[in-house]
Amino acid sequence: MHERTHHRLGTCAASAAALCAMLFAATAWTQNVPPALGVQSPPQQAAPQPPAEQPPPREENPGLINELGKLWDALPKIKSPSETLDDIRGAGESLTNLAKPAIMVTGRAACAVAANGAPDCKTGADRLCQSKGYKEGKSLDIDSAEKCSAKVYIPGRKREPGDCRTENHVIKALCQ
Repeated sequence: MHERTHHRLGTCAASAAALCAMLFAATAWTQNVPPALGVQSPPQQAAPQPPAEQPPPREENPGLINELGKLWDALPKIKSPSETLDDIRGAGESLTNLAKPAIMVTGRAACAVAANGAPDCKTGADRLCQSKGYKEGKSLDIDSAEKCSAKVYIPGRKREPGDCRTENHVIKALCQ
């Protein structure tokens, strides 16, 4: 190093040391001043303290620990043993219901007409299965036929709306 640079560094270090010493002395002197004899200073009123401010909301830290915390929160919660047993019992009951054999039957049962005019063949399937000794059923095959009044067969008569209607029948059903 040059002498000038060395001299400047020494001067700065000395100035910084002196400044620290003065601050230390001023702090110590204000805390350790004994009261003057016979003269008491008036009691000092405490300055009102500003209300404690809430710390600013913690900023998102995109570090590894933060990401692991997010993963942990996203994991499904562990069920208690009693909840797990309830789930197992429910699954067992579902399997029992699935194990009942379904039988396909054939026959003929009329479908009801729903409020919107469409055929409702669930009741027809149930009736067909009940006629074979089962509780309920689902329709597999349906037969549709047009049924007309005898007026339609009169020679020269023009067909009118309402002379014929479509009837639906369940002919195959899956029964349980």
